[in-house]
Amino acid sequence: MRILVVEDEPKLAKALQKGLSEEQYAVDVAYDGEEGLHMVRSKSYDLVLLDLMIPEISGMELLRIIRAEQQEVPVMILTAKDAVGDRVDGLDSGADDYLTKPFSFEELLARARALLRRASSHPESQHLQVGDLELDPVTREVRRGGDLIELSPKEFSLLEYLMRHPNRVLSRTVLSEHVWGEFDTLTNVIDVYVHHLRDKIDKDHDAKYIQTVRGAGYVLKDG
Repeated sequence: MRILVVEDEPKLAKALQKGLSEEQYAVDVAYDGEEGLHMVRSKSYDLVLLDLMIPEISGMELLRIIRAEQQEVPVMILTAKDAVGDRVDGLDSGADDYLTKPFSFEELLARARALLRRASSHPESQHLQVGDLELDPVTREVRRGGDLIELSPKEFSLLEYLMRHPNRVLSRTVLSEHVWGEFDTLTNVIDVYVHHLRDKIDKDHDAKYIQTVRGAGYVLKDG
C-alpha cells in the first residue's frame, strides 16, 4: 500500500514516514501543497495524510482540488485545528477522516487501516479471504487451509496487495509503486518475491492462486 504524507513540519513528516515504512507501507512525503498536488496527479496512492496548514496551496484547497478532479483516494486530515467547525469543513470538503494533533501513532495506524479496508475490494472486513487463503492485516497472520504460513514483512505486503485486488492483473510497475515505493522495476526483485510467495502459498496445493500474465504482470485468481 502506498501512502502520501503532506506535512510541512520536517520532524513530524520524517517520523510518520519512518513509522509507516516500518509497518511495510510505501511512503512518499510532500512538504507543501504544490508539491503534494503534483505527486497526487503524477502517482497512484492508496491513502493521503494531509496537514491543513501547509504553504503554497493550503491543505483544504488541495483537498478540494483532489475531489474536484474526481480522485477517489482516501484522505485523512492531520491538523492542530480542533474546532468543531474545522472538522465539519474538512469532512464536508471531502475528507474521509479527521485526526487532530497531537495524536497517537497507534490511533493513526488503526484509522489508516480502516480507510484502506474501506477503499479495497473487501470493504466489509479487515480479514481478507480468497478461497482457503486467509490474511489478517492486524495480527499479520496468513493461513491456507487453516495452516499457518510464515512470510517475511515484504512477502506479507505483496500478498496483501494482491489479495485486496483479486482477479486484477497488476503490472510490475504497480506492484513496485504500492509495495516498494520508488523502486527500480528493471530488476527481477518483484519476480523473486512472487516466486517465494508461490513456494509458500501454492506449491503443495492443486489450486494455484498466484498466476503470471505474460507481458502484463501478476494476478491473484479468486477461483
